[in-house]
Amino acid sequence: MGTDCCGWDGVTCDMITGHVIGVDLTCSGLQGPIHPNSTLFSLRHLQRLNLALNDFHGSTISSKFGGFANMTHLNFTSSFVAGNFPSEISHLSKLVSLDLSWNFDLRIETPSLKRLVQNLTHLTELVLDYVDMSSVPPNSFMNLSSSLTSLRLSDCGLKGRFPDNIFHLPNLQLLDVSSNYNLTGSLPTYNWSTPLKSLDLSKTEFPIDLPNLISNLKSLKELYLSNCNFIGSSYPTFPSNLTQITSLDLSYNNFGGQCPWSLLNNAGLTILDLSGNNFIGQVPDFSTNWTQVSSSNSSSNSQSVSQIPSNLVSLILSYNLLNGTIPSWLYDIPSLQDLVLDNNQLTGQIDEFHHNSLKHLDLSNNNLHGHLPISIAKLVSLLQLNISFNNLSGSVEQNIFTKLESLSEVDLSHNPLLSFHTYSYNIVYYTLPELQSLSLSSCNISEFPYFLKSTENLNSLDLSNNQINGSIPTWLLEVKMDSLSFLNLSYNSLARIGNLPWKNLRVLDLHSNLLEGPLPVPPLHTYFFSVSRNNLIGEIPLLICNLSSLQYLDLSYNHLSNMIPPCLGNLSNHLIDLDLQSNNLHGTIPSTFAKGCYLRSLKLNGNRLEGSLPQSLVHCRKLEVLDFGNNKINGTFPLWLENLPKLQVLILRSNNFHGTLGNPKTKFSFPNLRIIDLSHNEFHGHLPTNLFKYLKAMMNASAGKGELKYMGDYYYQDSVTVTMKGLSIELVKIQNLFTTIDFSNNDFKGEIPKAIGELQSLKGLNFSHNNLTGHMPPSLGKLTNLEWLDLSSNKLIGEIPIQLVDLTSLAVLNLSENHLFGQIPQGKQFNTFTNDSYNGNLGLCGFPMTKACGNDEGQQLLPSSTTQEDDFKFENGFNWKVVLLGYSCGFMFGLGLGYLVFSSGKPKWLVNIVYGEQDNKVQRSKKNAPRRTH
Repeated sequence: MGTDCCGWDGVTCDMITGHVIGVDLTCSGLQGPIHPNSTLFSLRHLQRLNLALNDFHGSTISSKFGGFANMTHLNFTSSFVAGNFPSEISHLSKLVSLDLSWNFDLRIETPSLKRLVQNLTHLTELVLDYVDMSSVPPNSFMNLSSSLTSLRLSDCGLKGRFPDNIFHLPNLQLLDVSSNYNLTGSLPTYNWSTPLKSLDLSKTEFPIDLPNLISNLKSLKELYLSNCNFIGSSYPTFPSNLTQITSLDLSYNNFGGQCPWSLLNNAGLTILDLSGNNFIGQVPDFSTNWTQVSSSNSSSNSQSVSQIPSNLVSLILSYNLLNGTIPSWLYDIPSLQDLVLDNNQLTGQIDEFHHNSLKHLDLSNNNLHGHLPISIAKLVSLLQLNISFNNLSGSVEQNIFTKLESLSEVDLSHNPLLSFHTYSYNIVYYTLPELQSLSLSSCNISEFPYFLKSTENLNSLDLSNNQINGSIPTWLLEVKMDSLSFLNLSYNSLARIGNLPWKNLRVLDLHSNLLEGPLPVPPLHTYFFSVSRNNLIGEIPLLICNLSSLQYLDLSYNHLSNMIPPCLGNLSNHLIDLDLQSNNLHGTIPSTFAKGCYLRSLKLNGNRLEGSLPQSLVHCRKLEVLDFGNNKINGTFPLWLENLPKLQVLILRSNNFHGTLGNPKTKFSFPNLRIIDLSHNEFHGHLPTNLFKYLKAMMNASAGKGELKYMGDYYYQDSVTVTMKGLSIELVKIQNLFTTIDFSNNDFKGEIPKAIGELQSLKGLNFSHNNLTGHMPPSLGKLTNLEWLDLSSNKLIGEIPIQLVDLTSLAVLNLSENHLFGQIPQGKQFNTFTNDSYNGNLGLCGFPMTKACGNDEGQQLLPSSTTQEDDFKFENGFNWKVVLLGYSCGFMFGLGLGYLVFSSGKPKWLVNIVYGEQDNKVQRSKKNAPRRTH
């Protein structure tokens, strides 16, 4: 009160009339909605209004903004406005600049945009990046003002054909339609006279003819064509007349061949981004007479590079196939700010930098070795330093960062020979006030770096895979790091953790330590918490259920006991992954999984849980992994699981399940199931043919090839323990190509369904230790990806199908303890199997058995009866003449001995043997063989 508003910050007045004509409140911390009765709307003479970078809490833009008749500039950039854009803005006929960008929840509908385009005839700048225009057809822009010099429409959801006439606007200098993935159109191919200086068509469907484009755009300075649709070969010829270009982005276009180093001939080039391609070759060394040979289709031509690009500001060559060393000239460019060479195959040492202009240095994921250069300590402008995943060695002194006060990101992790020397707190003390991210994983650290005491703005801290022991020091717990949201201390030797004071932690990873005592409860807003593979004891505290943001909870491989809190089921409306396997939990599984359940993975393997599976799990329709193995769960097979459309892994092994798997008419629907393990239960009846008929994910042998992925996401990757090639193996990650069926150690009977042969993606099949009968189906020979097959300990008869020779991926075969006969197939993988694959099949002959096959062998040795275990079997060298001779000689002796034994009852041991064996045979004929214990 009592002051002239014309003197206030951000207020501009007309010097003659005194009217307020400009208000600039950029980044002023404004919050809440702008009410229609705001006194702002009484400033009728306002010409410029800038409300960018404030927080209006998703409120709409009032229609009263259309009342500023003299408005020429209006800016709402990143101000969190939402809702429909008011058509009244189109009344601002004097508007020259309109910027609504970076308001993701703001929508512009077609009628409002058409009025805007039609009425704003003086518009020179229109910026609508990241505004939702997904319902607007691109032809709504056809009548844009001919005065327009700048049009920005990045990531607006535009789709369809972009109007051609916009490319002919007489004053247009900047056009950005990037990240509209379904936007297409055609660029003029002739008579294209345009003053365009900057063009960005990245991530669109425009067909790009690069030579034609360059030849037409004489004024072009900046060209951004990342992830585009180029016409012609993936080994393009790059035009030599790019000398006017200062910024060029050709990243992520899957180009191949030699890297086009001739682009560096442009003396005015400041930015070059060729990342995300498949370019090969070495970065040229200008100290030698270096010549590049580039390939285009079948022809080649030489392009010499004549000079060092001394004006380079940014060179980005990451994610290619470049090799060789980093040439010396790259260390000697005074203007260079960004040197990004990560994810290549570069070798050699990192030399010393001669200038301090660098802001971003990323050499990660290469094969560099040697010491960290001392000159890094002089890069006072450095913001980002990433040299992770190399082979650097030596000790890194903490004082290398002493003068780098602008440093915000440091990543030296995963250099196995590198050690990060931490001084005691009473020797060194300096500040890194801007440090936001620190990754020193696998740096041989034995204690927490003391410079963390001054990092109050730290957002991410990764000290995993080191030798830190004991507990988090008191001095670090006293640091006020309210910004800390990511903390990874996994793979250390921490024994105690205590209560963490950092209330904004979102990710807390403590797995694979030596933590003892009760389970710690993370801060309230945590959404990822892993404390697996420790020595924690006690029960799961109910306070865990207060973590309303929790999405990933991994408490596996500890010694937790008691029951699973029922409230954990209530967390399923936001919990994505729950892993409680390998503890000492008992009781029943919570039955409180409600509608809207978000669970993707639920693993309770290796506890002492009992009761039945809760049918409320049908509400969790996003479930991909269910692992309840090695518990005491009972009941019949839960057919209702087929209501989980995304289910890929089902582990029920080693429980007390019983009964049949449905009936012959049961229609199973598990289209995405890739791993199913029902072993070591009490299932019986016939193998379900209908189940195998519809396991679609196991049928397409080529599905997923060339696109290797793992189950899970950025924060959590699934693991599972399976019986694989006769061994129990934990798959730390589950490949999308891995498929296996294990029904072993049950009481299934009948024949193996022929439908098994349709599962051509199958890697492993185990039906061992059942009561299966009949012949092995020849359709097994269609399982061309099969790596292990175990049908041992059944009652299979007949010959081994010759079709199995075609299983060239088969590494382990076990057909032992059956009633197979005939010649063992020869050739390919069958030449690698030993006797162990066939033990207990006395009718088999041929390699690798010692029994040779004769002309009359292989078909008459065993009758077709299913009681062959009681039949006589004759080895080679015996014939019926020999048998009859022995029979006649022994007959008279047997009569005499029998009379003595049975008349006198002596010797009793012989009587017991005879009568005992008869009793056993009678009992075996009345019932099946005794069940195995497991």
